[in-house]
Amino acid sequence: MSATIEIRSAPHIKAPRSVEQIMRNVVGALLPVCAFYVYQYGISALASIMVVTATCLLTERFFVKTGTQSGSLADWSATITGLLLALTLPPGYPLWMGVVAGFIAMALGKAVFGGIGFNMFNPALVGRAFAQAAFPSAIATYTPSFMSGRFTEFIPSTLAWPFMVPADTAAWLSSKHVDALSGATPLSKWKFEGVLTPAADLLTSLAGHMAVGPSPVLILLCGLYLAVRGFMDWRIPLAILGSAGLTAWILFGIDPQHYPDPFFMLFSGGLILGAVFMATDMSTSPVTPRGMWVYGATIGLLTVVIRYYSGLPEGVMYAILLGNAATPLIERFTQPTPFGKSGLLRPKRTASYPLHPEYISREEANAVTPKKKFFKNKPKS
Repeated sequence: MSATIEIRSAPHIKAPRSVEQIMRNVVGALLPVCAFYVYQYGISALASIMVVTATCLLTERFFVKTGTQSGSLADWSATITGLLLALTLPPGYPLWMGVVAGFIAMALGKAVFGGIGFNMFNPALVGRAFAQAAFPSAIATYTPSFMSGRFTEFIPSTLAWPFMVPADTAAWLSSKHVDALSGATPLSKWKFEGVLTPAADLLTSLAGHMAVGPSPVLILLCGLYLAVRGFMDWRIPLAILGSAGLTAWILFGIDPQHYPDPFFMLFSGGLILGAVFMATDMSTSPVTPRGMWVYGATIGLLTVVIRYYSGLPEGVMYAILLGNAATPLIERFTQPTPFGKSGLLRPKRTASYPLHPEYISREEANAVTPKKKFFKNKPKS
């Protein structure tokens, strides 16, 4: 038995789950990751998470209040954006730059499209991309984890005044009798120095004097919780990691002296965090099962290609943003074809499709359409 309903904007969910319930569980899964990040880097990381998240919440509140976008703070989406954006920034990133990145993430990544469910790109990655373009030096400055005194003093660059050059991190590390090169990320060490970080250190992130993010094992456990509860589709992270691992394995087999092993490629950088929490954003990822496999495989392949052949050591951010941009095209070519119909026929833009009766749209009865839109649906005559 089937029912005919109108397809609306993502994310699409199954009753009786609500958007708020899904987002609340995602926030709960992110909290252990944030706690581990604070354990690694101390009060500087805590201040960054709190300031960036607060900026995202205030920006969301402003745009909802002015009628620019729909939604509310109760849907937890702005909280997720703030937490993810803070986790992608260096622990000693100047707080005022974090405020700018948080505002851009919500304004350009979400509000201009109309609010939750209407955005085309992951808002946290939009803010991260802006921060990398606007403040390239600061965003490339990392400090080692598990520094002594990390819970009693800030990393000097954290408290830089707006529009002022942050304090010299290298001089601060020298005063701590720590080699400044310890602040290089494992990907940077491999790409620019040819040094591979031990596998055990990458997997747990518990080794000191390393510029690494939260433990990949912890992130995978949190993602497993979401997948088991049905709040995240497992196909996307599995496709990303499988595609990245397979590509790295092929290149490693061709030239093991030039390319690192697949394990290093999977567990270094932000690939695990991006695959589990960012690429799975329901608003910016495909809804068709085949589309999820194609989407994830594309992101994994692009990540390895960017890491190997570009001037940047990390490529997860750009790979996911490119995958977000390709989502409408992927969905178009992976839509199920009705029995007896040719797959070459193009579906009408206003058509309705038979779906399972429990498969409903994200839009609820009390959803409010934005009063103002930056981008009109139709050009003025």
